[in-house]
Amino acid sequence: RAPLHPDDRSVQIHACHGRARQVEVVRDAVLHALSEDPELEPRDVIIMCPDVEAFAPLIEAAFGSGEVAAEPGDGAGQGANPADLRVRVADRSLRQTNPLLGVITALLELAPRRVTASEVLDLADRTPVRRRFRLDDDDLARMRDWVSESGIRWGLDAPSRAPYKLAGVVEGTWEAGLQRLLLGVTMTEDDRRLFSGVLPLDDVESGAIDLAGRMAELIARLQQVLVYFSRVQPIEEWAAAIGAASDLLAVPAPLERWQRTELQRILDELVADSGAAAGAELAPAEVTALIASRLEGRPTRANFRTGHLTVCTLVPMRSVPHRVVCLLGLDDGAFPRKAPRDGDDLMLDHPHVGERDPRSEDRQLLLDALLAATERLIVTYTGNDERTNTERPPAVPVGELLDAIDATVHAGAPTADGRSARYQVLIRHPLQPFDPRNFVPGRLGSHEPWSYDRVTLAGAQAMDGPRDPQAPFLSAALPAPAESVLELDDLVRFVEHPVRAFLRQRLGIALRGGDDEVADGLAIELDGLQRWGVGQRLLEARLAGVGGQDAYRAEIARGLLPPGMLGHPVIRDVLPMVTQIVDEAHKVAPAGIGADPFDVRLALDDGRRLSGTV
Repeated sequence: RAPLHPDDRSVQIHACHGRARQVEVVRDAVLHALSEDPELEPRDVIIMCPDVEAFAPLIEAAFGSGEVAAEPGDGAGQGANPADLRVRVADRSLRQTNPLLGVITALLELAPRRVTASEVLDLADRTPVRRRFRLDDDDLARMRDWVSESGIRWGLDAPSRAPYKLAGVVEGTWEAGLQRLLLGVTMTEDDRRLFSGVLPLDDVESGAIDLAGRMAELIARLQQVLVYFSRVQPIEEWAAAIGAASDLLAVPAPLERWQRTELQRILDELVADSGAAAGAELAPAEVTALIASRLEGRPTRANFRTGHLTVCTLVPMRSVPHRVVCLLGLDDGAFPRKAPRDGDDLMLDHPHVGERDPRSEDRQLLLDALLAATERLIVTYTGNDERTNTERPPAVPVGELLDAIDATVHAGAPTADGRSARYQVLIRHPLQPFDPRNFVPGRLGSHEPWSYDRVTLAGAQAMDGPRDPQAPFLSAALPAPAESVLELDDLVRFVEHPVRAFLRQRLGIALRGGDDEVADGLAIELDGLQRWGVGQRLLEARLAGVGGQDAYRAEIARGLLPPGMLGHPVIRDVLPMVTQIVDEAHKVAPAGIGADPFDVRLALDDGRRLSGTV
């Protein structure tokens, strides 16, 4: 066996932590190739991966980053600028290039599901749907708050929960939440009055009435569409239902009318291709699979050698010779790609020699890609788990490639075992892009620092630099407040939340409270904080003069308790404590908590005045 020269970079195999690091490593490997060969251009490089849909967003994020160019002598890699790498991603699925098709796919997938709060809000956040109902970011944030406060969890209405044996539970449905929202347009819950068993939502100001109407219209149209999509019907009726759903819930931009035309063309092709079977009735799952097969990514004209760095999927006849070929995402379990077993395929019961074998075809594709690399082959795979750091093996064909390298040459430089060439070809990268090893020359298979990212270089320098002792939060006492009047409300806020009030009143720092996550499940039991919230609302209602039974019914109608009879024990446990607190409060204020307000004007010892209303 001939020795492998220590500077031979014709074959590079990079073991990374996850997909994101693979993309970053490929970017840096391409930049090294461009830096080492001034005659090499981006059009001479091709990146191929088995699943282009999974890597396309990561590629656009990594190669589209602008200010990561390295200045000479700053410690990062030298030469090319990542911002100059114009990337063209080919073979994208139609649902990615046509947002309207993405909405239709989401609707078809939503029809057999529970229609949870997060799923509907995600649907409303899609661009065509936002344009149809004139929703901006503030509107979506307000809708999210309404969903949380009105107790919406899943299910359009009680009958839609019948498949889950919960047809008698109306709490937590979109219908119940919208009733609270729309009633809150005209009423408030100050007196905890119920109207036909519905408690109004006390968070609908006059400026949000139009948004409440648009939200109700969105849910009504969604319910109509899901009724269409739950039937068993012929393909012609399915095509009409899908077209109607598009017109009801989404609209493209004025200059993007082609999206609706493309949808109609796909539907017409489905009807035309059905032929004599056009009258056969199809179930929703069958139509979903049929549409998905039409929208999946297909090999397209990739526009090779147009000046762009091309990213495409690993398919036959795509391995056009390039000077540099990068194979991205050859993970164990993901490559060779698995072929799902189709239960309707009778040929699978009696296989014969010569029939298609997807795994063997993928092995041939890897061989074709390897032979297409005229100068350099770069392969990446997930070599360590990004959470546990557990070492993971490469895909079987990649392992066989390493075996072939060991059988062909021997290491020309000292390696881990002293002789295997695979340790000279295989490079294991650290988990984080700001790891100092990325910027040490010769550490990761290059005489120069590996990474070109100047931002992560600053992080690596901070890790290796001297650690300053933790500074105190405040180096000295704050000066006395300049205000001569202390508001009573500010004093109450300080007593309730001292740290939060201190940050807000003295440092001008506002802490955002609450959780942005929308709950999708019905509560079966409440934790301590949720039980405290029930008791606090009951206490505020009783102190406001609301009767015990009225406060009891209002809390049940709020929709935040466990459904049905599961919510009554919670209130029965909390209500005695609330009653005891109310009785003690009436002893302190015999005239009643709801008496006339009392203005406070007090002179304090330090010269300030306390002002407010009790």
